[in-house]
Amino acid sequence: MNAAHGPSCPVQKIAFTWRPNSDPNSGSGYNNCFFSNARQTKASRKFTFLATQTTLPSLQPSLAHSSAKVPHGHGARRAIHHVEGSYEHQRLRDLLGKVSQKNSCPLQTLRDDGDWTEDAFWTVARFLKHASRSNEILQVFDMWKDIEKSRINEFSYVKIIGLLSEEGLIKEAVSALREMKSHGLRPSFGTYNLIILGFAEKGDFDDALFYLNEMKEANVAAETDTYDGLIQAYGRYKMYDEMGMCLKKMELDGCSPDHITYNLLIREFSRAGLLTRMERLYQTMISKKMYLQSSTLVSMLESYARFEIVEKMEKVYRRVLNSKVSLKDDVIRKLAKVYIGHYMFSRLDDLGLDISSRSGTTDLVWCLRLLSHACLLSRKGMDSIVKEMAEANVSWNVTVANTIMLAYLKIKDFTRLRDLLSQLPSQGVKPDIVTVGILFDAIRMGFDGTGVVETWRRMNDLHRAVEMDTDPLVLIAFGKGHFLRNCEDVYCSLEPQAREKGTWTYHSLIDLVLKCKGSLI
Repeated sequence: MNAAHGPSCPVQKIAFTWRPNSDPNSGSGYNNCFFSNARQTKASRKFTFLATQTTLPSLQPSLAHSSAKVPHGHGARRAIHHVEGSYEHQRLRDLLGKVSQKNSCPLQTLRDDGDWTEDAFWTVARFLKHASRSNEILQVFDMWKDIEKSRINEFSYVKIIGLLSEEGLIKEAVSALREMKSHGLRPSFGTYNLIILGFAEKGDFDDALFYLNEMKEANVAAETDTYDGLIQAYGRYKMYDEMGMCLKKMELDGCSPDHITYNLLIREFSRAGLLTRMERLYQTMISKKMYLQSSTLVSMLESYARFEIVEKMEKVYRRVLNSKVSLKDDVIRKLAKVYIGHYMFSRLDDLGLDISSRSGTTDLVWCLRLLSHACLLSRKGMDSIVKEMAEANVSWNVTVANTIMLAYLKIKDFTRLRDLLSQLPSQGVKPDIVTVGILFDAIRMGFDGTGVVETWRRMNDLHRAVEMDTDPLVLIAFGKGHFLRNCEDVYCSLEPQAREKGTWTYHSLIDLVLKCKGSLI
């Protein structure tokens, strides 16, 4: 391998697998400091490589400067090791100091030093990686191993290929693989896996399959990790037909798909909206009594919600609840949006109670439960939720206020609407653009809002910057209203420069609508 190399590939983080506890002579079972921070991701055998920055402990005072009595026996040996360790740490610090200098050349530093220990070399390699100088690692490795031929071993090549692959330098990793073979060293499954998944990560599937075939020709057995990585990469590039072909190839190669493979496929097909394929694989897993991961269930749930297939969505939702997994807010909102779109307002309250039993009573929970009764225009239901909030010492926010007011606006209960508007200051709620819209829509319907407008002017609320703090689910349920639609129309009709003028206040926005529409009602 030449010391000089062409321009490196762009730096790119690549996850790959590493299998511990295998035959130490195979090159895939090394357990050393370089892989000490691997993270387990698959049933005690699949790992993601995570090289860490070199950290050195602070240098302890040398015993040469101490007047303490020199210990004997085991104590003496510990003191000697301590001093030796301190000296080694200092040498590593000095080396890092040299290579980290501006315009430093690690190759020249190695020439000047004559040689480095193994710890020193890998310390420099990790430094170059974290300094975004990974393209220099291979050059330094070439020089370092040529100084001492015993370093030309499988262990060194596995580590260097792993480091290069993680940094996205796949061509350089392949060059190291070729040189490794030229020395009569037999690449292990782990080594090939790095190369294959490195190419797949970049979308170079022809090269990935080439090395998959080379691995088989070398009588190195493929494992599920390789095919799983290929399937995941195909999904990332939306190559869904190739995912199915990869599954068939996996089976033909005598590598049986496990539950990890099926879960992965279901998630990828569900994200793509390929429901037929997703359901077929799901039924296969059920028939084989394979473990269905909670993340797979959530992915299926999101897919059914996206296509608003309510019956199947609810069936999977029940399975998710039984799995004890906590749903993220964005998933909960997707379910709520489906219920609103299908006028299943009572299910919003059920959804809120389900979430509350898992994650506690959050603002989103109160929003869902209150919105359920507001959409049903139930005064009694809304009052019961407000009472629960008071008993739980939960303060109102603008979402709570606007949800109730929108319900009263819809049924034209102006008495309750006026009471709520007058309570906003005492509840510590500042009006947002939705609140302003509710007021002017009510005025349009015959409500006398003069007193409210004057109160807002006196409290300087109309000169605040325009904000939309109401939960979007509220607008999904009730719509935007006449005033908000006018605001959007007028704002969108402006030239870009006019839109980006200073801060928009409620006062300036109201004036703009009056000017363009002639009236707010």
